[in-house]
Amino acid sequence: MKTTPFTDIHKKMGAKMANFAGYHMPISYTSIKNEHLCVRNNVGIFDVSHMGEFILRGPEALNTIQRISSNDASKLSPGKVQYSTILNANGGIVDDMLVYYLPDGAYMLVVNGANIAKDWQYLQSQLPKSGVACFNISEKTSLLAVQGPNAAKMLQPLTDMDLQNMVYYTCDKGVFAGAEKVLVSATGYTGAGGFEIYFYNEFAPIIWEAIMEAGKAYNLQPIGLAARDTLRLEKGFCLYGNDIDDTTTPLEAGLGWITKLKKGDFIGKDKLLAQKKAGIKRRLRGIELLDKGIARKDYPILNQEGTIIGKITSGTQSPCLQKGIALGYIDSEYAKIGEEIQIQIRKKQVRAKVVKLPFL
Repeated sequence: MKTTPFTDIHKKMGAKMANFAGYHMPISYTSIKNEHLCVRNNVGIFDVSHMGEFILRGPEALNTIQRISSNDASKLSPGKVQYSTILNANGGIVDDMLVYYLPDGAYMLVVNGANIAKDWQYLQSQLPKSGVACFNISEKTSLLAVQGPNAAKMLQPLTDMDLQNMVYYTCDKGVFAGAEKVLVSATGYTGAGGFEIYFYNEFAPIIWEAIMEAGKAYNLQPIGLAARDTLRLEKGFCLYGNDIDDTTTPLEAGLGWITKLKKGDFIGKDKLLAQKKAGIKRRLRGIELLDKGIARKDYPILNQEGTIIGKITSGTQSPCLQKGIALGYIDSEYAKIGEEIQIQIRKKQVRAKVVKLPFL
């Protein structure tokens, strides 16, 4: 397994470690519920250095991004960030990503850790013969996510960048905790507010120590990836490999809002237009359990008559709502908000209903 610059720190802090996306990562430190509620109500720090980062520069950088992705990156200006998907020829999702238009005029794509090699190879296959230079900086880049309502107040003393007035999905680059060329963005995968902080690996010790010292006054807690999953699920955020993959389209996954079919030509556009015209046959929906139980990945979704109409892609017991919640693909005729359905949990059929996202 690969490690991050923080792996030894996690071990010393007593984290439960496991393989995640090929990396030796902290899954939890105390309990998932405690860590989850800490982020929702206060502030927590995640090591997410397993994520991948690609830099694109040159006059054809934007056109390259436009060709491979669903969103319209031409709407970005320096310092702005955008959520998007990388598409294959069938309109399926190669990966979901963040597109950064950096303050220096370059673009950065942030992709999932498990997909770095696949995404890099795919990107290389789509490059024009000239006009764009690409750099995979994943191995030399660390990433910490500091999330929660107290994140801005806690981090502000560590930098001259104006974190307390940084707008959601924007970024800035400057000195942070004495380290130079640090990128800070008002983004995250928790829906609790906060920041993601990108920096070269050599700055990892001083930045970690500075954040932990600043966090003492706020009872900052380290958070594992298990709580990151429950936090994102409460907000209805998709997880690649569960809720979206190469066989699902953004239209099916409820990501039509980042699928700009009028932006010009891009890979998979013809398939998406055809799917939209023919009618989308299945949709990713939020599901709330009406009875006790937890709907796990691949559990069958049934209609009232007991016929299979879909399957669960992600599920958990919501620490905030204290009830079972899930995401799953459902045949469109049963995907209306408020529709009562059933989940097959082992030998029992549990009552549930389709609900509007986010759950919280």
